[in-house]
Amino acid sequence: MKKLHILFIITILLFTGCAKDLDLSPQDTITDDAFWKTAAEFKLAANNLYPCLDGLGFNDTESDIAFNVNNVVSNGTYQTSETSWVWNDAYVYIRRSNNILEKIEKSTIQDQVDATKGEALFFRAYNYWRLYRLYGGVPKITRVLDLDSPELFASRASQNEIAELMISDLESAAALLPTRSELASADIGRITKGAADALRARVALFEGSWQKYHGGDNASKYFDIAVAASQAVMSSGQYSLYSGKGAESYRYLFIEEGDDSPECILDRRYQKDIEGQVYPALIQRIGYLPTKKLADMYLCTDGLPLANSAVFMGYTTKVSEFENRDPRMTMTMMVPGQLSKQPSYAAGVESWPFYPQRNPNTGYMLYKFMSENDFANSMGESPNFSFDNHLIRYAEVLLIFAEARFEKDGSISDGDLDLSINVLRNRVGMPALTNAFAGANGLDMKTEIRRERTVELAFEGFRYDDLRRWKTAETELPQDIKGIRLSQTGWLDPIIINGSNRNPYASDGWTTDANGFIVAESSAGRYFNPQKHYLQPIPTKEILLNPNLQQNPGW
Repeated sequence: MKKLHILFIITILLFTGCAKDLDLSPQDTITDDAFWKTAAEFKLAANNLYPCLDGLGFNDTESDIAFNVNNVVSNGTYQTSETSWVWNDAYVYIRRSNNILEKIEKSTIQDQVDATKGEALFFRAYNYWRLYRLYGGVPKITRVLDLDSPELFASRASQNEIAELMISDLESAAALLPTRSELASADIGRITKGAADALRARVALFEGSWQKYHGGDNASKYFDIAVAASQAVMSSGQYSLYSGKGAESYRYLFIEEGDDSPECILDRRYQKDIEGQVYPALIQRIGYLPTKKLADMYLCTDGLPLANSAVFMGYTTKVSEFENRDPRMTMTMMVPGQLSKQPSYAAGVESWPFYPQRNPNTGYMLYKFMSENDFANSMGESPNFSFDNHLIRYAEVLLIFAEARFEKDGSISDGDLDLSINVLRNRVGMPALTNAFAGANGLDMKTEIRRERTVELAFEGFRYDDLRRWKTAETELPQDIKGIRLSQTGWLDPIIINGSNRNPYASDGWTTDANGFIVAESSAGRYFNPQKHYLQPIPTKEILLNPNLQQNPGW
């Protein structure tokens, strides 16, 4: 089965012995004393760590490149809360990881469970990552606690201490885990050495950037770790970009065809008729609306940004801004008039024309994650929507390598660009980025590396973290959220669908700027306080339970 079945407990018991024997063992569970005897049992316990892997969600709506009706994190209106599911969930899995590690430490078969130990170390780091990226320093728990454990009332570890813990755990995990090619077919999807190295690179890049732009003094150390960890993945021979659909490979990577491709390093895996993703109809029509800022980031086919390019066609028609652009734009966003496998309930109805779905709206529609299978796209048919969610892919590793190289030295060689950024550009047929090209066209290399990261990883949940670690959130997030240009483009003309005018733009009520672009959310309602919003607030219930926890600044 493709899906890793998650078992919380085994409920099989055999009745043995004579009637006169008194057996006080529980008859509906297996106890700790009866479990943890074989490598298979340790592996079964590790299965219980995998549910924490994230499915497809709405993470980039917390930033400036995706819109979801006044997201409170994106616009800075969120408040402290009593509890947080992320906080609670992460510590549940940290405890499970610690429990496995303690059982291994006491086991007589330690030499047979290296892979399980590696998985437990990986998942402890992964769940600390979930906390660290939002809250910075958090309580550092590395053993199973009881009611008398002093850690229950300990102060928070610093942000750097949590980064060091994750990096250490992941380095140890990588030494224990198998490579991708060493996995048995039944184990495909389990944690590998490549996943541990790639997550270590991600953590190190975040910590290095945070130290560089938020006043730390050891950024170079973490950029070096990010480079070394990403190079370990790049030189392993285990991974490459997905190319199974030729020029359209970037699009197909994110749907069924991309499952188990050589680009996949860590996935949340799904199985048809057992557990499906959130259906893409919800994401496309309600949850994930691209913004003008993202649309404008895509380079033109000459490798230049819009303001510099002679081939940019402007905003004169509904489709002109999509012409002569980086192909990833039209593999991420639908072109007006394009047909897709849209949700439908009537047999034989395969697609609807592009048109804006609701107000407020940016007018752009997401194409990324939209299956070619109309059943998979149907509202309410999520068990059929079975393609995996890529949590770490090889493209991210290449981007980490390029950014860490540049941030460490303030420059990057053409050779290193060819190993990283240009591998991504080659897949979609875009011109290579070189130092000479950047210099001749007045391009800033840091901006271009960050642009490449944003467009390649769009809607995969990286943008909010990137803006905060670069310390640019205070500039980017308070801006207007804009959409398509309504005026002088044909958008106000009637759109006839099934004999009726269903053009929502023909009615009043839209807010536009002086140039006719939709303003889905005005900067007047968007806030980012640099003294407060770079970290989210610790749940107040946690501080009430442990007064030694200190709230993040400004909250």
